[in-house]
Amino acid sequence: MVHPNPGTARPAGASRRTVLALLGAGAVAVPLLGAVPQATAAPAAAPGLDDPAKKEIAMKLVSSAENSSLDWKAQYKYIEDIGDGRGYTAGIIGFCSGTGDMLDLVQLYTDRKPGNVLARYLPALRRVNGSDSHSGLDPDFPKDWRTAAKDSAFQQAQNDERDRVYFDPAVAQGKADGLRALGQFAYYDAIVMHGDGDDPTSFRGIRKRALRSAQPPARGGDEVAYLNAFLDARVWAMKQEEAHSDTSRVDTAQRVFLRKGNLDLKPPLDWKVYGDSYHIG
Repeated sequence: MVHPNPGTARPAGASRRTVLALLGAGAVAVPLLGAVPQATAAPAAAPGLDDPAKKEIAMKLVSSAENSSLDWKAQYKYIEDIGDGRGYTAGIIGFCSGTGDMLDLVQLYTDRKPGNVLARYLPALRRVNGSDSHSGLDPDFPKDWRTAAKDSAFQQAQNDERDRVYFDPAVAQGKADGLRALGQFAYYDAIVMHGDGDDPTSFRGIRKRALRSAQPPARGGDEVAYLNAFLDARVWAMKQEEAHSDTSRVDTAQRVFLRKGNLDLKPPLDWKVYGDSYHIG
């Protein structure tokens, strides 16, 4: 996606998705910001967020905030217009019709499986990109999305785009900064909500703000102090937009783990988002 400011705090009883900024193709090949020493990455003895078990935890943590559920795999079929000016929001990471990443996803799916049920919407997705319009999508696009979501090929396409655009770049930057799994997750969750762009409230801007007051381990800093600075900057960014005013995904989730010194995100994990309690044993 191209717009850096997604999502809102979930209203009671409603599912929540946020919208993300699209990173450039090939972003997983290098750290997001570059020029960060690689030699001081996360300790080998501690698995990073890309360890399969840790990645599953990350998916559940994000889903608790995005969908009020730990069942992230149930979200392949999710689709709705949440009224945030970005058209339809859908899938496991909030792909949006108005911000480009839904177009990229459907194009990938079609490249892999021509003639799929969503392929016919590609021209409309190109036209509505950058707007909240449903032109050419209504009335059948949501129904067809849910049909496509039953297809393992579409599920895999969602997984791959999530990783290419959001997860892999966040983990790469976290490792380059010398952060362990919790710090890598803090980066991932920030990119999920804010995207990566040049403005102060994007992930890139949040990290830059944190670096004004603390340094990551790769630069000789203390990991806990740096993560506190990063989360402070994240909360500041969230409060710049009314849609982000509920900061519980930081305050009663990530900070809970940080206060306990759980830098490796080791279960059991207990946290709250929007007042709802969650547990991973």
